[in-house]
Amino acid sequence: MKISNKRVRLENLIGVLLFIVFILMVISCKKEKKVNKEITLPFFNSSLFTPEWISKESERYKSIHSIPNFNLINQDGKDVTKQTYEGKIYVADFFFVSCPGICPVLEKNMSILQEEFVNDKDVLLLSHTVMPSKDSVSVLKKYAEDNNVISGKWNLVTGNKDQIYNLARKAYFADEDFIKTKDENAFVHTENFVLIDKKGRIRGVYNGTLGLDTKRLIRHIKMLKKES
Repeated sequence: MKISNKRVRLENLIGVLLFIVFILMVISCKKEKKVNKEITLPFFNSSLFTPEWISKESERYKSIHSIPNFNLINQDGKDVTKQTYEGKIYVADFFFVSCPGICPVLEKNMSILQEEFVNDKDVLLLSHTVMPSKDSVSVLKKYAEDNNVISGKWNLVTGNKDQIYNLARKAYFADEDFIKTKDENAFVHTENFVLIDKKGRIRGVYNGTLGLDTKRLIRHIKMLKKES
């Protein structure tokens, strides 16, 4: 009789444990809800640019890499900070006015983005000069006028060189040479367009010298708008 009672209690205990395991599995499945990769852009958390699809239910969601605070000055002499882009989708790049190589092509493709989203208040552009010692506010203003840059839509910014270089390398992961060499004294020169979402997180990287990549960027901005 005693053996029978022990067996019953053991079976009941096993049943309870199995039920608890089942509940935990259900909760876990809910937390690890799969992301639809066909309609959702990935996140990029390091200079390796490994795409990561992270659901809002995941514990990793709160620690996704985001652009830190910054304080720069645009072509109109106005302060441009992270708050300027808060709640906005934007595309960032790095250039300098006297650049004879890739910069004119970057400007051309940024202009295509400006035209595509000219009436969309949720989409902005941000170009950082990597030669702030020469690209003063007045120089950027002249460049903006020559290239039909719309103030408020597209900010050309200058400021502290160390801050701009740190943003390029450690915030936007835009400087491929630095990723390889870690040489702090090297000149920043990159053709990357970096797509940032409304919470300041990197959602895509594109070759700004390529028309096809610019078209892909436009599609991804529209995808990100739907996601937002």
